Amino acid sequence: MSDRPTPVVARYLRTPEAAVHLSLSAATLEKHRCYGTGPRYHKLGGRVVYAIADLDAWAAIGRKTSTSDPGVGDISPLRPGRR
Repeated sequence: MSDRPTPVVARYLRTPEAAVHLSLSAATLEKHRCYGTGPRYHKLGGRVVYAIADLDAWAAIGRKTSTSDPGVGDISPLRPGRR
């Protein structure tokens, strides 16, 4: 038997790791959180964490099969004065 501990699979990601998962900057993800347009998140002891399933579900909102596909919805771009 090995004395090595079993690796832990991350279920929650902090903002920098969640941003990498979504190919966004951490600042963009933080703005989406402030505007209420981003993925669902949890507050654990004052820390913001994201469940991987919630990140994937949010990204799926913008899934399209073609440029004419209306899809499920749109993920709003973040621009000054727009939400």
